[in-house]
Amino acid sequence: MAKTYQSDVEAVDDFVRHIELLKKEIAKVIVGQDEVVRDVLIAIFSRGHCLLVGVPGLAKTLLVDTITKVLGLSYNRIQFTPDLMPSDIIGTEILDENRHFRFVQGPLFANIILADEINRTPPKTQSALLEAMQEHAVTAAGKRYSLGSPFFVLATQNPIEQEGTYPLPEAQLDRFMFNVLLDYPSFEEEMQVVKNTTSNRKVTLEKIVSGDEIIAFQELVRRIPITDNVLEFAVRLSSMTRPDNKLANDMVKSYVSWGAGPRASQYLVVGAKCHALMQGKYAPDIEDVKRVAHAILRHRLVRNYKAEAEGISVERIIDSLIA
Repeated sequence: MAKTYQSDVEAVDDFVRHIELLKKEIAKVIVGQDEVVRDVLIAIFSRGHCLLVGVPGLAKTLLVDTITKVLGLSYNRIQFTPDLMPSDIIGTEILDENRHFRFVQGPLFANIILADEINRTPPKTQSALLEAMQEHAVTAAGKRYSLGSPFFVLATQNPIEQEGTYPLPEAQLDRFMFNVLLDYPSFEEEMQVVKNTTSNRKVTLEKIVSGDEIIAFQELVRRIPITDNVLEFAVRLSSMTRPDNKLANDMVKSYVSWGAGPRASQYLVVGAKCHALMQGKYAPDIEDVKRVAHAILRHRLVRNYKAEAEGISVERIIDSLIA
């Protein structure tokens, strides 16, 4: 059961304590990647989904597996392949021994779903996740089935191997709160990784937070106030990504075909709130919006041919907007 707090100030202090315990426990297995861990935790406590993009061997799957263990939630891993069908994810109806149809739940019925190499399956199967990610429910044979709460999809994607892959539809990309890029570890971090993984070292992870506590913290994130100027900054930042908007700068007008939609504005606000709480603040400021802007906007901007020809990256465009 979640705790009962006398005030939101007490709840914020307890949230910060839990975040520090989570980071400490995750660090037993994951070396470095502090910003990646922070972003995944922000997504979880903001009721968002997260797309992890990185080359093989950067511990994307291990990170998700570690987080599920310290959160104490039910967890299923779905390995996406070209022959995967929607019913393999959602579930299907079978005829039982009494000649009655019975729905058998698929792996989507869990608190945390690891969609491993999500771009390896065709759009038909990718789209099976859309309803689940947005509505936290699935429809099978005309019946609607609610998923558990809390519910998160943490998906991984390899950016360099394109053979046998299917680009994610824009509608599905927009369902992900964050697009988190994983980079190579530093020399010292790689030394520590190799040392830890080539010995008999065993790590026991403790469960830090329960499902009820996660839901309570999610409600706390939504409940904290935000000033009008910070709200305006978030909405303005999202509007500036649209080339036909009067707020767009010259770089957006020259290099962007499509900008971010209203969902980006919503995520900028709730992400800033969660980031502020993680720092022990009781309300977000503009810096909190800036800290989550890249991960929220990078998969929502569609560059045009001119941008690709001139080597203008999405990161550079976002930098120009924040500046």
